[in-house]
Amino acid sequence: MDFSYFTLVSSPSPEADFDRIQDQIALAKLAEALDFRGIWLTEHYFTGESVYCDALTFAAALATQTTRLRIGFAVVQLPFHHPVRLATQLALLDNLSRGRIDVGVGKGTVYNEFEFVGHGLRSGDARDRMAEAQDILQRCFTATPFQHEGRYYQVGVPALRPKPVQQPGPPIWRSVVSPASFSECGRAGLPILTTRLPVARIPERWTLYAEGLAASSLAAEAQALRLRQAGVWRNVYVAESDAQAEDALATALTETRRHMMHIRGALNPSDFKIDPAMLNLWSDPDADESTAIRDVMATGSLYGSPAHVRGQIEELRDAGVGHIVCQTAFGDMPFAKASQAMRLFGEQVMPAFRDPAAAASRERAAS
Repeated sequence: MDFSYFTLVSSPSPEADFDRIQDQIALAKLAEALDFRGIWLTEHYFTGESVYCDALTFAAALATQTTRLRIGFAVVQLPFHHPVRLATQLALLDNLSRGRIDVGVGKGTVYNEFEFVGHGLRSGDARDRMAEAQDILQRCFTATPFQHEGRYYQVGVPALRPKPVQQPGPPIWRSVVSPASFSECGRAGLPILTTRLPVARIPERWTLYAEGLAASSLAAEAQALRLRQAGVWRNVYVAESDAQAEDALATALTETRRHMMHIRGALNPSDFKIDPAMLNLWSDPDADESTAIRDVMATGSLYGSPAHVRGQIEELRDAGVGHIVCQTAFGDMPFAKASQAMRLFGEQVMPAFRDPAAAASRERAAS
């Protein structure tokens, strides 16, 4: 199995930003030392919720500080980026990292309307804006020179320089939730990431993805690789005992959720209404807090002693999962606490699921 590190940590104040950014670089280097497959960066603005905010610039720093860790985006919020400039930045990052970039794309969070407002936008046309931007992004990698006359962008692109190391460009991943999205991405042959999907739903979703892949143009070997790569997000917290881990994770998630609800209530414009269909217990401001925390710990989290977490991962493996995207730090959790939990997971849990041949292959690729 593969394990990636997912960064979604906040800074408690502007004065703390510098130290917290340095902490994230240190955690990325620790993740590489522990043989995590990759790191997935988030993109949020204005509140310190994602402390480095600009994931592309931060990725450039990580490219110079690591040698094996794949550097991914979960996700680039496409409406906030001009697609030609984004393609150029990603091509440069692919060179700086020697071909270690993965690009998850999305239309932006459906909850943080203030991020759209801060970029001079509103989210009502985000899906259409994203679709047009993604088309241009992919054509920059595969179809230059080209002209594009669209609703949001009118461009003429002679060529993409620098040339990406990965050809035709860094892999474009999609974040999927609905059953239809699994099927759609399978037919398109796209690698996927999914949210904190309960174990019981994984076999069904993986079957839909596999059926879609079977109808794609990918060869059988490439289809199998896509299935193995498909990433499932989990909150992960390992401690010396089950009780310690449960208390620490419940406290961290409670504080994180309260902060999230506070900033949305304070910063979202008064005319913004969240689509009820997009809400769940974790994201619904009207949901009972204790119920929401119990639900996300039961369905979207791996926590406990190393032995207990190994058992939880075995359950995911048996459901068909080959790649777990691990959020191991939450809110403004101090570095010492976050690094201790990551180290316990990396040293006492991950080795039980490590593929020696895959690890050796990564070592050869890095040399």
